[in-house]
Amino acid sequence: MEYRTLGGSGLSISALSLGTMTFGEQNGEAEAHAQLDLAVSHGVNFIDTAEMYPVPPRAETAHRTESHVGTWLRRQQRDKFIVATKITGPGRGFKWIRETPRINREHLTAAVDGSLRRLQTDYIDLYQLHWPDRYVPMFGATSYDVTQERDSTPIAEQLQVLAELVEAGKIRYIGLSNETPWGVSEFVRCAEQHGLPKIVSIQNAYHLLNRTFESGLAETCRHTNVSLLGYSPLAFGWLTGKYFANPAAKGRITLFPGFGQRYDKPNVPPAAKEYVRIAQEAGLAPATMALAFARTRWFTGSVIVGATTLQQLGENLASAEVTLAAEILEKIEAVHRLYPNPAP
Repeated sequence: MEYRTLGGSGLSISALSLGTMTFGEQNGEAEAHAQLDLAVSHGVNFIDTAEMYPVPPRAETAHRTESHVGTWLRRQQRDKFIVATKITGPGRGFKWIRETPRINREHLTAAVDGSLRRLQTDYIDLYQLHWPDRYVPMFGATSYDVTQERDSTPIAEQLQVLAELVEAGKIRYIGLSNETPWGVSEFVRCAEQHGLPKIVSIQNAYHLLNRTFESGLAETCRHTNVSLLGYSPLAFGWLTGKYFANPAAKGRITLFPGFGQRYDKPNVPPAAKEYVRIAQEAGLAPATMALAFARTRWFTGSVIVGATTLQQLGENLASAEVTLAAEILEKIEAVHRLYPNPAP
C-alpha cells in the first residue's frame, strides 16, 4: 500500500481508505468489524465515517456507523489509524441529527462531542464539513440557482469554532466535502487572513463517470495544497458492470433507488458499458480499472472504497497494486470525450 501526505497536514494516509457508510444498514456490527480488520490487513490506515451515516439516512439508524467503528476502534492502538468524520450540514431535513442542522458554534460543538463519544476516542484526526452551510448545487444538481441562496454562518466564524476545537485537542485537522472552487478558496483565504487552521482536504465524488473535479477544483486544490479524498469511485456499482449482467443486482441503486438520483441520467449506462468493455478487453476486473484510475490521479490523496461483502472489499483493496497502461488510459480518454461526466 502506498502512503501519501494529506494536503498541508502531518498525516500520512493510505492511498486507498475504508468508507463505512454501509455500517449499520447493509452491514451489522460484526460485519463492520470484519471489514475493518480486512482493510487494515491490506495496509489501510485511513477510516472515513460521518455522524449521519449509515445511508440512506434514517432516524432509526442515525449514528450507528460511528458506533460500529467505535466498538472496533476501542480495541486498537489508536495512533495507528487516521479517523475522519463529518458534521451534517443544513438544508436536507435531517431533524433526527439535530433540530435544523447548521455549521455554527452550537452545532459544531455538539457534533464533535457526539462523534467523540460514539467513536470512543479522545480526538478526531480529520474533521470535515459534510457539505457547506451555505447553498450550493450538489448531489446531481449542476447549475447555481440564486433563488436558493439562504442565510449561512460566515466561513470565518466556522473556522474560529474549529480553531477552538483544535486548541482543545478534540480535532487535529479540518477538511471540506462536497465543496466548490470558490468555497475552497474562501476557506483558505479566511484562514490566512485571521490566523486560523487551514483546510487540508476536500472529499468530493470522483470517478470515471464524474470527473468534474478535474477543472476548477483541481487547479484550486493544487495552488492551496488541498488533497482530494475521492468518494463513490465505482459510481454506486455502475463501474463494476454488475447491472449489465443483472439489472436487478443487489446494490444501493436497486436497494435505495431514491438515493442514487445523480446516476439516473441517460448517458450513464452507455458510458459505463464502454468503461467495462475497456477493462474486460485488458483482462482487468472493471472495478479494478476504475479504482486504479482514481487512485493514480495527481491530485488524489486517497480513494475511499466501500463494500457490503468481504469478497468485494478484498477485490477492491487488491487494486492498490495495479497501474494502468498508457493504452488503457488513452481508451478511457476517448470514452470521456464521447460521454463527458454523465453523472456529475
